[in-house]
Amino acid sequence: MKSDVYQRVTDQIVAELEKGVLPWRKPWNAEHAAGRITRPLRGNLIPYQGINVIMLWAEAVEKGFSAPIWMTFKQAQELGAHVRKGEKGSLVVFASSITRTETDDKGEESERDIPFMKGYTVFNVEQIDGLPAQYHAPAQARLDPVERITKADEFFASTRAHIRHGGNVACYSVTSDEVRMPAFETFRDAESYYATLAHEMTHWTRHPKRLDRDFGRKRFGDEGYAMEELVAELGAAFVSADLDLSLEVRADHAAYIGNWLKVLKEDRRAIFTAASHAQRAIDFLNGFQQSTATLERAA
Repeated sequence: MKSDVYQRVTDQIVAELEKGVLPWRKPWNAEHAAGRITRPLRGNLIPYQGINVIMLWAEAVEKGFSAPIWMTFKQAQELGAHVRKGEKGSLVVFASSITRTETDDKGEESERDIPFMKGYTVFNVEQIDGLPAQYHAPAQARLDPVERITKADEFFASTRAHIRHGGNVACYSVTSDEVRMPAFETFRDAESYYATLAHEMTHWTRHPKRLDRDFGRKRFGDEGYAMEELVAELGAAFVSADLDLSLEVRADHAAYIGNWLKVLKEDRRAIFTAASHAQRAIDFLNGFQQSTATLERAA
Protein backbone atom coordinates (compact mmCIF):
# COMPACT_ATOMS: atom_id res chain seq x y z
CA MET A 1 0.00 0.00 0.00
CA LYS A 2 1.31 3.46 -0.89
CA SER A 3 -0.07 4.94 2.32
CA ASP A 4 -0.14 3.61 5.87
CA VAL A 5 -3.17 1.30 6.24
CA TYR A 6 -3.42 1.94 9.97
CA GLN A 7 -3.46 5.69 9.40
CA ARG A 8 -6.03 5.52 6.61
CA VAL A 9 -8.48 3.53 8.73
CA THR A 10 -7.90 5.66 11.82
CA ASP A 11 -8.45 8.86 9.82
CA GLN A 12 -11.76 7.47 8.56
CA ILE A 13 -12.98 6.63 12.07
CA VAL A 14 -11.75 9.95 13.49
CA ALA A 15 -13.55 11.90 10.75
CA GLU A 16 -16.84 10.22 11.67
CA LEU A 17 -16.37 10.75 15.41
CA GLU A 18 -15.55 14.42 14.87
CA LYS A 19 -18.95 14.76 13.19
CA GLY A 20 -20.52 13.18 16.26
CA VAL A 21 -21.31 10.01 14.31
CA LEU A 22 -20.62 6.54 15.73
CA PRO A 23 -19.30 4.53 12.76
CA TRP A 24 -20.04 1.19 14.43
CA ARG A 25 -23.83 1.33 14.10
CA LYS A 26 -25.37 -1.30 11.83
CA PRO A 27 -26.82 0.58 8.83
CA TRP A 28 -29.50 -1.89 7.79
CA ASN A 29 -32.39 -3.40 9.67
CA ALA A 30 -33.83 -6.22 7.60
CA GLU A 31 -33.48 -9.71 6.24
CA HIS A 32 -32.04 -10.53 2.86
CA ALA A 33 -32.36 -13.47 0.50
CA ALA A 34 -28.92 -14.55 1.73
CA GLY A 35 -30.38 -14.91 5.24
CA ARG A 36 -30.48 -12.80 8.39
CA ILE A 37 -27.87 -10.10 7.90
CA THR A 38 -25.98 -8.85 10.92
CA ARG A 39 -22.44 -8.09 9.84
CA PRO A 40 -21.24 -7.11 6.37
CA LEU A 41 -20.65 -10.13 4.16
CA ARG A 42 -17.92 -11.07 1.72
CA GLY A 43 -18.84 -12.13 -1.79
CA ASN A 44 -18.97 -15.76 -0.60
CA LEU A 45 -21.48 -14.65 2.10
CA ILE A 46 -19.03 -15.23 4.98
CA PRO A 47 -19.29 -12.40 7.56
CA TYR A 48 -16.44 -9.97 8.08
CA GLN A 49 -14.98 -9.66 11.57
CA GLY A 50 -13.21 -7.12 13.74
CA ILE A 51 -12.14 -3.79 12.26
CA ASN A 52 -13.59 -4.60 8.83
CA VAL A 53 -17.10 -4.71 10.32
CA ILE A 54 -16.73 -1.16 11.60
CA MET A 55 -15.17 0.11 8.38
CA LEU A 56 -17.86 -1.31 6.13
CA TRP A 57 -20.72 -0.23 8.40
CA ALA A 58 -19.30 3.30 8.23
CA GLU A 59 -18.95 3.09 4.44
CA ALA A 60 -22.54 1.89 4.06
CA VAL A 61 -23.81 4.84 6.10
CA GLU A 62 -21.57 7.36 4.33
CA LYS A 63 -22.48 6.20 0.81
CA GLY A 64 -26.08 5.21 1.45
CA PHE A 65 -25.78 1.51 0.67
CA SER A 66 -28.60 -0.72 1.88
CA ALA A 67 -27.05 -3.96 0.64
CA PRO A 68 -24.65 -5.62 3.10
CA ILE A 69 -22.53 -7.64 0.61
CA TRP A 70 -19.12 -6.60 -0.70
CA MET A 71 -16.69 -8.14 -3.19
CA THR A 72 -13.49 -7.38 -5.06
CA PHE A 73 -13.31 -6.32 -8.70
CA LYS A 74 -12.04 -9.79 -9.63
CA GLN A 75 -14.77 -11.59 -7.71
CA ALA A 76 -17.40 -9.58 -9.57
CA GLN A 77 -15.79 -10.54 -12.88
CA GLU A 78 -15.79 -14.22 -11.93
CA LEU A 79 -19.57 -13.96 -11.47
CA GLY A 80 -19.94 -12.49 -14.95
CA ALA A 81 -20.57 -9.01 -13.53
CA HIS A 82 -18.65 -5.73 -13.63
CA VAL A 83 -18.09 -2.73 -11.39
CA ARG A 84 -19.69 0.35 -12.94
CA LYS A 85 -17.27 2.86 -14.41
CA GLY A 86 -16.34 5.63 -12.01
CA GLU A 87 -17.36 3.75 -8.85
CA LYS A 88 -14.98 4.18 -5.92
CA GLY A 89 -14.17 1.14 -3.79
CA SER A 90 -13.88 0.80 -0.03
CA LEU A 91 -10.87 -0.23 2.03
CA VAL A 92 -10.76 -3.46 4.02
CA VAL A 93 -7.71 -5.01 5.63
CA PHE A 94 -6.13 -8.42 5.99
CA ALA A 95 -3.80 -9.30 8.87
CA SER A 96 -1.40 -12.23 8.82
CA SER A 97 2.24 -13.04 9.44
CA ILE A 98 5.23 -14.42 7.59
CA THR A 99 7.86 -16.73 9.05
CA ARG A 100 11.45 -15.65 8.51
CA THR A 101 14.53 -17.76 9.26
CA GLU A 102 17.30 -15.72 10.88
CA THR A 103 20.89 -16.61 11.68
CA ASP A 104 22.59 -15.21 14.78
CA ASP A 105 26.26 -14.39 15.35
CA LYS A 106 26.96 -18.04 16.27
CA GLY A 107 25.52 -19.33 13.03
CA GLU A 108 22.44 -20.77 14.73
CA GLU A 109 19.16 -20.47 12.88
CA SER A 110 15.81 -19.57 14.40
CA GLU A 111 12.40 -18.78 13.01
CA ARG A 112 10.54 -15.56 13.76
CA ASP A 113 6.94 -14.68 12.93
CA ILE A 114 6.60 -11.18 11.54
CA PRO A 115 3.05 -9.77 11.59
CA PHE A 116 1.88 -7.60 8.71
CA MET A 117 -1.29 -5.93 7.52
CA LYS A 118 -2.31 -5.19 3.95
CA GLY A 119 -5.26 -3.35 2.56
CA TYR A 120 -7.38 -4.17 -0.46
CA THR A 121 -10.42 -2.70 -2.17
CA VAL A 122 -13.96 -4.03 -2.22
CA PHE A 123 -17.16 -2.76 -3.80
CA ASN A 124 -20.70 -2.90 -2.50
CA VAL A 125 -23.00 -4.99 -4.71
CA GLU A 126 -24.99 -1.81 -5.39
CA GLN A 127 -21.94 -0.60 -7.34
CA ILE A 128 -21.88 -3.71 -9.53
CA ASP A 129 -23.98 -4.56 -12.59
CA GLY A 130 -24.77 -8.05 -13.86
CA LEU A 131 -24.71 -9.94 -10.56
CA PRO A 132 -27.04 -12.90 -9.98
CA ALA A 133 -30.41 -11.84 -8.58
CA GLN A 134 -29.81 -13.04 -5.01
CA TYR A 135 -27.14 -10.39 -4.46
CA HIS A 136 -29.69 -7.64 -5.01
CA ALA A 137 -32.66 -9.27 -3.29
CA PRO A 138 -35.02 -6.77 -1.67
CA ALA A 139 -35.16 -6.57 2.09
CA GLN A 140 -37.82 -8.64 3.79
CA ALA A 141 -39.69 -7.95 7.01
CA ARG A 142 -37.87 -8.51 10.30
CA LEU A 143 -38.78 -11.37 12.57
CA ASP A 144 -41.26 -10.96 15.37
CA PRO A 145 -39.78 -8.65 18.06
CA VAL A 146 -40.69 -11.03 20.90
CA GLU A 147 -38.71 -13.78 19.22
CA ARG A 148 -35.64 -11.54 18.99
CA ILE A 149 -35.82 -10.45 22.62
CA THR A 150 -36.19 -14.05 23.77
CA LYS A 151 -33.02 -14.85 21.88
CA ALA A 152 -31.25 -11.98 23.65
CA ASP A 153 -32.39 -13.24 27.05
CA GLU A 154 -31.06 -16.71 26.26
CA PHE A 155 -27.77 -15.29 24.97
CA PHE A 156 -26.95 -13.44 28.18
CA ALA A 157 -28.38 -16.10 30.52
CA SER A 158 -26.10 -18.74 29.01
CA THR A 159 -23.02 -16.89 30.31
CA ARG A 160 -24.20 -17.38 33.92
CA ALA A 161 -22.74 -13.99 34.75
CA HIS A 162 -23.86 -12.43 38.03
CA ILE A 163 -26.23 -9.66 36.87
CA ARG A 164 -27.74 -7.63 39.69
CA HIS A 165 -30.67 -5.33 38.95
CA GLY A 166 -31.52 -2.21 40.90
CA GLY A 167 -30.51 1.42 41.23
CA ASN A 168 -29.96 3.74 38.27
CA VAL A 169 -26.41 2.89 37.20
CA ALA A 170 -25.24 0.38 34.58
CA CYS A 171 -21.68 -0.78 35.23
CA TYR A 172 -19.38 -3.76 35.73
CA SER A 173 -17.41 -4.19 38.96
CA VAL A 174 -14.28 -6.28 38.55
CA THR A 175 -13.89 -6.41 42.36
CA SER A 176 -17.21 -8.15 42.97
CA ASP A 177 -17.29 -9.60 39.44
CA GLU A 178 -20.86 -8.54 38.85
CA VAL A 179 -22.77 -6.58 36.25
CA ARG A 180 -25.09 -3.99 37.72
CA MET A 181 -28.12 -2.94 35.70
CA PRO A 182 -31.14 -0.71 36.37
CA ALA A 183 -34.44 -2.58 36.37
CA PHE A 184 -35.67 -3.64 32.94
CA GLU A 185 -38.80 -1.50 33.33
CA THR A 186 -36.78 1.71 33.72
CA PHE A 187 -35.44 1.58 30.14
CA ARG A 188 -37.17 3.36 27.27
CA ASP A 189 -37.58 0.09 25.42
CA ALA A 190 -36.29 -3.47 25.41
CA GLU A 191 -33.55 -2.82 22.85
CA SER A 192 -32.09 -0.03 25.01
CA TYR A 193 -31.83 -2.50 27.88
CA TYR A 194 -30.13 -5.23 25.86
CA ALA A 195 -27.71 -2.85 24.13
CA THR A 196 -26.65 -1.50 27.53
CA LEU A 197 -26.30 -5.02 28.91
CA ALA A 198 -24.16 -5.99 25.91
CA HIS A 199 -21.82 -3.09 26.72
CA GLU A 200 -21.45 -4.15 30.35
CA MET A 201 -21.08 -7.83 29.45
CA THR A 202 -18.17 -6.93 27.18
CA HIS A 203 -16.56 -5.33 30.25
CA TRP A 204 -17.34 -8.58 32.12
CA THR A 205 -15.03 -10.51 29.78
CA ARG A 206 -12.01 -8.47 30.93
CA HIS A 207 -11.86 -10.17 34.35
CA PRO A 208 -8.49 -11.92 35.04
CA LYS A 209 -10.15 -15.35 35.11
CA ARG A 210 -11.61 -14.75 31.63
CA LEU A 211 -9.71 -12.72 29.01
CA ASP A 212 -7.56 -10.81 31.52
CA ARG A 213 -7.77 -7.58 29.49
CA ASP A 214 -5.94 -4.63 31.02
CA PHE A 215 -4.90 -1.40 29.29
CA GLY A 216 -3.14 -0.07 32.38
CA ARG A 217 -6.03 2.13 33.41
CA LYS A 218 -5.39 3.89 36.69
CA ARG A 219 -8.15 6.48 36.96
CA PHE A 220 -11.44 7.52 35.44
CA GLY A 221 -10.96 9.14 32.04
CA ASP A 222 -7.32 8.18 31.42
CA GLU A 223 -6.11 6.52 28.22
CA GLY A 224 -6.52 2.99 29.56
CA TYR A 225 -10.06 3.78 30.66
CA ALA A 226 -10.91 5.23 27.24
CA MET A 227 -9.54 2.13 25.50
CA GLU A 228 -11.59 -0.24 27.65
CA GLU A 229 -14.73 1.83 27.01
CA LEU A 230 -14.02 1.74 23.27
CA VAL A 231 -13.69 -2.06 23.42
CA ALA A 232 -17.01 -2.28 25.29
CA GLU A 233 -18.65 0.06 22.79
CA LEU A 234 -17.51 -2.04 19.83
CA GLY A 235 -18.42 -5.24 21.66
CA ALA A 236 -21.95 -3.92 22.23
CA ALA A 237 -22.20 -3.07 18.54
CA PHE A 238 -21.15 -6.59 17.51
CA VAL A 239 -23.49 -8.30 20.00
CA SER A 240 -26.40 -6.04 19.06
CA ALA A 241 -25.84 -6.80 15.39
CA ASP A 242 -25.63 -10.54 15.98
CA LEU A 243 -28.85 -10.46 18.03
CA ASP A 244 -30.55 -8.15 15.49
CA LEU A 245 -30.99 -5.37 18.02
CA SER A 246 -30.69 -1.65 17.34
CA LEU A 247 -27.62 -0.18 19.03
CA GLU A 248 -28.94 2.61 21.21
CA VAL A 249 -26.91 5.78 21.72
CA ARG A 250 -25.98 5.98 25.39
CA ALA A 251 -26.30 9.28 27.22
CA ASP A 252 -22.57 9.26 27.99
CA HIS A 253 -21.42 8.90 24.36
CA ALA A 254 -20.75 12.61 23.95
CA ALA A 255 -18.33 12.57 26.88
CA TYR A 256 -16.57 9.45 25.62
CA ILE A 257 -16.15 10.68 22.05
CA GLY A 258 -13.61 13.29 23.16
CA ASN A 259 -11.56 10.65 24.99
CA TRP A 260 -11.74 8.25 22.06
CA LEU A 261 -10.60 10.93 19.63
CA LYS A 262 -7.59 11.70 21.84
CA VAL A 263 -6.59 8.02 21.96
CA LEU A 264 -7.08 7.47 18.22
CA LYS A 265 -5.15 10.58 17.22
CA GLU A 266 -2.21 9.64 19.42
CA ASP A 267 -2.04 6.00 18.28
CA ARG A 268 -3.00 5.06 14.72
CA ARG A 269 -3.26 1.39 15.75
CA ALA A 270 -5.62 1.96 18.68
CA ILE A 271 -8.84 1.27 16.76
CA PHE A 272 -7.36 -1.99 15.44
CA THR A 273 -6.40 -3.01 18.97
CA ALA A 274 -9.86 -2.14 20.30
CA ALA A 275 -11.63 -3.99 17.48
CA SER A 276 -9.45 -7.05 17.99
CA HIS A 277 -10.18 -7.14 21.72
CA ALA A 278 -13.90 -6.60 21.06
CA GLN A 279 -13.98 -9.48 18.60
CA ARG A 280 -12.17 -11.68 21.14
CA ALA A 281 -14.73 -10.71 23.80
CA ILE A 282 -17.67 -11.57 21.52
CA ASP A 283 -16.07 -14.86 20.52
CA PHE A 284 -15.77 -15.60 24.25
CA LEU A 285 -19.46 -14.80 24.87
CA ASN A 286 -20.49 -16.83 21.83
CA GLY A 287 -18.59 -19.78 23.27
CA PHE A 288 -21.23 -20.04 26.00
CA GLN A 289 -23.94 -20.36 23.37
CA GLN A 290 -22.15 -23.32 21.80
CA SER A 291 -21.63 -24.96 25.21
CA THR A 292 -25.33 -24.55 26.05
CA ALA A 293 -26.38 -26.05 22.73
CA THR A 294 -24.07 -29.06 23.32
CA LEU A 295 -25.56 -29.67 26.78
CA GLU A 296 -29.11 -29.44 25.40
CA ARG A 297 -28.32 -32.00 22.69
CA ALA A 298 -26.75 -34.33 25.27
CA ALA A 299 -29.85 -34.08 27.46
